Amino acid sequence: MSKKFALAGAVALALTMTPLAAGTASAATEQQAAVTTVYYSTANAPTFRSVINAGAANWNNSVTNVRLVERNSGASLRYTEGNDPRGSYASTNGHGSGTIFIDYTQARQYNPTRIAAHETGHALGLPDHYSGPCSELMSGGGPGPSCTNAFPNATERARVNSLWANGLVATDQRRVHETIYGF
Repeated sequence: MSKKFALAGAVALALTMTPLAAGTASAATEQQAAVTTVYYSTANAPTFRSVINAGAANWNNSVTNVRLVERNSGASLRYTEGNDPRGSYASTNGHGSGTIFIDYTQARQYNPTRIAAHETGHALGLPDHYSGPCSELMSGGGPGPSCTNAFPNATERARVNSLWANGLVATDQRRVHETIYGF
């Protein structure tokens, strides 16, 4: 008789737990769906296409709430190239849109993948921190031309994940516009 009750109890418990498991799977699906895709175009920066893609891959491998995908039509983030005495810069709202300019002269002096990844960090909402160490991507050119690190550090990764946790970056984020030589 006790085996019968134990079996009935086990079945009841299994039926009770099924919605919990389904709820967990649903939450995981919702979490996956929360990833925001930012489309970028390299059409106006053909010289730097491979380093832009490498910089985007570094971000994609480092954060979970936003994905950078190359697509020339309908892109909200555009890369351009040329000569500018100000050097490379980002003109962006920090919400995944705007223009990133990569300067030829600066890209010969500094690691071009670091430049592309750094400027992309602005499009994801991060500010400059030129006094930071080479291990900090947003230190830009501050550590000097020998710095080749093109990966965001743990603090930068966490900040981008936090900013993009609910889709587009928080609306109180100030406009990021950079025109300084340090990238």
